Amino acid sequence: MLDHVSISHQNGLILWSRSFTPAFASLAQSPASPVNALIKEAFIEGKTRGEEEGFEKDGYSVRWTMENGLGLVFVVVFPALVPLTYVPALLQRMKQLFISLFQPYLQPLIESLTSGTLVLSAASTSALQLFKERLVAERWDAIFDRCLRNCEGVSALLPCPLIPLICIQLIATGVSHIHSAPALSENEGTPVSAEEIAKNVAALKSKIKGGRGKGGRGRDGLSPSPSPSRKNTAPAGASAKLMRKWGDSPVSAEDMAALDYSTPADPAAPVDTEGLVSNDALGTRNASGAYEVADWDYRRPNADDLPSEEEILARRTSRLAVSSSAGSTEDAKEAATSPWSNMLSRLTGTKTLTAEDLKPVLVEMEKHLMSKNVAKDIAEKLCESVGAALVGKKLGGLNSVKSEVQNALSVSLTRVLTPKTSTDILLEIQRKRNASPVSNPDSPPDPYALTFVGVNGVGKSTNLSKVCFWLLQNGLKVLIAACDTFRSGAVEQLRVHVRNLGALSQEMGGGKKIELYERGYGKDAAGIAKDAIAYAKENRFDVVLIDTAGRMQDNEPLMRALAKLVSVNNPDKIIFVGEALVGNEAVDQLSKFDRSLKDFSSAGGVGKKRGIDGIILTKFDTIDDKVGAALSMTYVTGQPILFVGCGQTYTDLRQLRVNHIVQALLS
Repeated sequence: MLDHVSISHQNGLILWSRSFTPAFASLAQSPASPVNALIKEAFIEGKTRGEEEGFEKDGYSVRWTMENGLGLVFVVVFPALVPLTYVPALLQRMKQLFISLFQPYLQPLIESLTSGTLVLSAASTSALQLFKERLVAERWDAIFDRCLRNCEGVSALLPCPLIPLICIQLIATGVSHIHSAPALSENEGTPVSAEEIAKNVAALKSKIKGGRGKGGRGRDGLSPSPSPSRKNTAPAGASAKLMRKWGDSPVSAEDMAALDYSTPADPAAPVDTEGLVSNDALGTRNASGAYEVADWDYRRPNADDLPSEEEILARRTSRLAVSSSAGSTEDAKEAATSPWSNMLSRLTGTKTLTAEDLKPVLVEMEKHLMSKNVAKDIAEKLCESVGAALVGKKLGGLNSVKSEVQNALSVSLTRVLTPKTSTDILLEIQRKRNASPVSNPDSPPDPYALTFVGVNGVGKSTNLSKVCFWLLQNGLKVLIAACDTFRSGAVEQLRVHVRNLGALSQEMGGGKKIELYERGYGKDAAGIAKDAIAYAKENRFDVVLIDTAGRMQDNEPLMRALAKLVSVNNPDKIIFVGEALVGNEAVDQLSKFDRSLKDFSSAGGVGKKRGIDGIILTKFDTIDDKVGAALSMTYVTGQPILFVGCGQTYTDLRQLRVNHIVQALLS
C-alpha cells in the first residue's frame, strides 16, 4: 500500500530510497513530488505543524520522523485515501534499525557534509561509497522488507474502523451531497429496498472513480432512487427477474438446478500446471530412488538467515556500553553478551550446584521456552527435569555452567522429540502391498489407509493433497475418499485437487494414478470410507487418503461420529492436522481428539483403543523459529510430527529433523 519511502540527510543527500509504484517513481524525479513539497514547506518555510499531523499533497499523505543527532529524515508516502495505521510504528522501527546498523559508517559521512556545500568532497565521496557498500553487505533491503511485513501484520490484527471505507472516500473527495440522497423512495414515503441501496452505492463508487454511472443522472451526477410505483420501461421480450421460492417444503432437484449459477468446469480442458509446484521446494531422491520431501531448516523462514531485529538493535546497545565503559573491555563484552550469559551470570565459581542456585536460571529458561510458543505446563516440566539433572554437579566458571545447562536442555528436548514409532510411511505401504492373504494368495492386498482429522479450517484437504503429491512422486496409486459430507464445497475442492494432481502425474510420465471416490453430501462418512477402501482393493490402489469433516474437539456427537469411522474402517494411521501458530490451543485440540478417539473407538476387540498416530503441522512458514507447538504436541501424545506444511503449492511439504527443532528452540 506504500508509494515511497526514503532516508536522507537534512543537507539534501539521499542515503536510501524506494518507490513501490511506477507512477510515483516517475513523479519522484519532478519538482512537484510530495517529498520535495515536504522539504519546501516543512524544512525551508516551516509551514507544517509537526510530524504527528503529517503532510498531504496532491492526493498523497506524507509522514516523517527526524533523527536530530545525525540530522537524518525518514519519510513514508502513501495514498491519502488509505488510512495506514501502521506507518508511525514503521517509521520508528525503521529509524531504530537503520541507526543501529549504520551509525559507525554514517558519522564520518555526516561530518564531511557539515560544510553545507552541494559538491561532495573527496572525503565525502569515499565515506558515501563505504556506506553504500555497507547497505549491500548488511542486506538493508531485506531487513526493511521484513520490518514492513511485521508492521503490516500487526496492523491486520487490529479491529477495523467502524466507518466504512466508502464513507471515508466520500469525505476525502469532498462529496458533500451524500446527506441529500433520499432515504425513502419518491412515492408514498416507502423505505428504499436493498436493491435500490445497492444501486445507489454503485453510483457513488462510480462518482468517486470519475466514471459514468448507468442510466439517467440528477444534478449531482447520481442516479435517483427508483420508485416502486414507476412503470417498467424494460424493452419487450426482456426476461424479468424470477421471484425466489421461500418456505419449509423440501427443495426439489429442479429448484436446485435453477439456483445453480456456477459454470461447470470442462473436464477435457487442459490444466495449467505452472504454479502448482515450486521447483525451489522440491525434495530429493535417495539412493534407493524414493522421493523424499525437503527438510525444514529453521534458518529458512528468517529471510535467508537475516539477523533478527532484536540482534540489530543490540548492536547499538553494545556500542553505547563500549563508549561509556571508559576502556573497560571486560564490561563491554558483558554488555554485548547473549541472554544466556545474562541468565547464567549469577552462577560463578567452583561449587556444587543446588536447587537454590538453579532456581533463577530455570525461571529464565522457562520464559525462553514459552517465548518459543511452548505450552506453559510443558515448559515447567522440562525445566524441572533439567534442574534435576544439574543438581549436585560440580562446575567451575561461567562457560561450563552455560554449556552444561544447554547440554542438559538439549538432551531433554531430544529425548522428547525422538519418535517412539516408525515414521517411514513408504516402508509400511510397501510391506502391506507385498502381503498376500493366506486364504487366497491371488486376492489383491488391502490398501494402506490414512485418515486425516482436525478442527475446522486448519488445512486438512490442502495438506492431504500435498501428501498425495509425495505419494505420486514415489509411483504409488492413490485414491482420495471424500468423507467430508458436511462442509459446502468440500467435495468440489478435492475434485480440483485430484484434477491438478492427475495432470502433474501424467507430466511425470506415470499416467493418471489418482482418483476421487465421492458420494455427495449428507451421507454417512463411515460408510463412504468403507466403500472407498473396498473399491481401492478391487482396483489395486496402493493408498487411500480419507478426508474427514472438521469438528471442534469439545463436540461429543461429532467426535463419536469420527470414532465410528475409525472403528468401522480401522485405518493404518490416524493423522491429526493442526496449526503451528495457535500455540496452547493446538495442544488442547490434539489431546482431546486423542482422548475422544480412545474413549469412543476400538479396533479388533476390547482393549485395543485407537488414538492419534501422527501429526501434520500446517502454516509452519508463519512462525519463524517459534517451533514450540511441535514440542508441545509431541510431548502430549508421544507421537511424531510426520510433516509440516510451509506454503501453497503441492511441493510445500517438509519433514522435521529433531536437531533442527532443538536448534530453533535454543536459538
